[in-house]
Amino acid sequence: MPSAVVRRLLVIPVLVTLLAPPVDAQQLDTRRLDRLKTEAARMIDDRAKMIQEGVDMLYSFSELGFQEHETKRYLTGILRDHGFTITENVAGMPTGWTATWGSGKPVIGLGSDIDGIPQSSQKPGVVTHDPVVTGGPGHGEGHNTGMPQIVASAIVLKELMTRDNIPGTLLVWPGVAEEILGGKAYFVRAGVFKDVDAVIFTHVSSGMGVTWGDAAGSGLVSVEYSFTGETAHSAGAPWGGRSALDAVELTNIAWNFRREHLRQQTRIHYVIRDGGDQPNVVPRTASVWYYLRETTYPRIRELFEIGETIAKSAAAMTGTELTGIRILGTAWPRHFNRPIAEAMQKNIDRVGMPAWDEADQTFARALQRSMGSQNPQGLQTTVGELGGPVSDTQNRGGGSDDIGDISWVVPTVTLRYPANVGAGPGHHWSAGVASATPVAHKGAVAGAKVVTMTALDLLGTPALRTNAWAYFREVQTKDQQYASLLRNEDHPPIDFNADIMGRYRDQLRQFYYDPTRYRTYLEQLGIPYPPNR
Repeated sequence: MPSAVVRRLLVIPVLVTLLAPPVDAQQLDTRRLDRLKTEAARMIDDRAKMIQEGVDMLYSFSELGFQEHETKRYLTGILRDHGFTITENVAGMPTGWTATWGSGKPVIGLGSDIDGIPQSSQKPGVVTHDPVVTGGPGHGEGHNTGMPQIVASAIVLKELMTRDNIPGTLLVWPGVAEEILGGKAYFVRAGVFKDVDAVIFTHVSSGMGVTWGDAAGSGLVSVEYSFTGETAHSAGAPWGGRSALDAVELTNIAWNFRREHLRQQTRIHYVIRDGGDQPNVVPRTASVWYYLRETTYPRIRELFEIGETIAKSAAAMTGTELTGIRILGTAWPRHFNRPIAEAMQKNIDRVGMPAWDEADQTFARALQRSMGSQNPQGLQTTVGELGGPVSDTQNRGGGSDDIGDISWVVPTVTLRYPANVGAGPGHHWSAGVASATPVAHKGAVAGAKVVTMTALDLLGTPALRTNAWAYFREVQTKDQQYASLLRNEDHPPIDFNADIMGRYRDQLRQFYYDPTRYRTYLEQLGIPYPPNR
């Protein structure tokens, strides 16, 4: 007897048949749509230089979450010059913005992440650790490669829609502060996606693919616990003080003992953001920042409640006060739309992997050897197959992406595009080595083609949009409705990373990419490609 989920999947074709609208003025016939896709691919190729410059420029900015000011000015400037209307300070974030063009339905959202990683500064194309600025931030996940392809795609779509009188609205938006899961849930709460018909999101990878259904990995709540005590002389009269740091340490001890009694899918990690001022003064204030990760919304909510109990208990034990439980960001577990993913897979198959040359493969193998591979395979040459849902028993947990929140309010897919090399751990200097090289440039161009073709499918095929919403309503959200993990009192922590960028921005600025003088960022830095060793 099939499970309830399987039975719902089996009835989708029937629902699609019943709900599909008749062909109307927005319907593009198959041959015309095919011609538009061919033309779109050529137009993206014509903008390969634009994409390369954007990839290299964002890499050189190396901005952390909530501090992506140069990135915002650069991207919105290009879109404004191409006729898009820019809305700034979206959801209370100075680096939050949207760019819109067109009118009426359908509304297609296009987005990718923009922020970097602390202490991951790295010269591109160099396969050993060699930072641009020692200790500085960098694009140690390759987020710099996403929005340049989205911008190019939006510009091509605008030109095609204008010329061929294709109705609809394009909404371009950035994934602000994704590395601290700080942006997208606030975008959702601000109503950015209220009238959107579908969202195409992209994320850097070493391969090209798309999945539908529940995705592997975790959702989370990002929360900071702050305590206040009393100062005293740590040697002269420590009994007169109450250490807020003691409360932080007891919170951490309690979680570390609790780990034994949590599911294997659970991930708990933390950093102490404030541990006091100096050892001879009992710390009056202290705070600790936690990521509480699980694979389902109810379990994430349960972890948050456990955390509140632990923090209150730590305060009681130390005679301090728990003065704040601040949610900094959230990420729902991801669920991607089947009909749109199936359409995207056809476009992935059509576009294929980039034509890597021997220099690209030499570079990739050199990086893989540098990271310890005894049998470096180089770059992938074939696209992936369409991936299906991961069950809760199969999902062992792992990383998170706040695209999950968007995926639960509008039909959404994520394209994994090939702009990186499969080598080393994530969130590491090695993950940024390829991100301003021909590998990233070619991978971003390929990704832009798939995004543009899939957007044309959504614009020109009303049945696809109807089927996507049928899946969203009758399968995805039939038994699970979205409820934000944010509370009314939570606001984007726009102060985060300001101190780090304040220390490094002037040093980074002297290395900003200058496309008026250099063809590529590698050329500007004087780095050979492929590497000499």
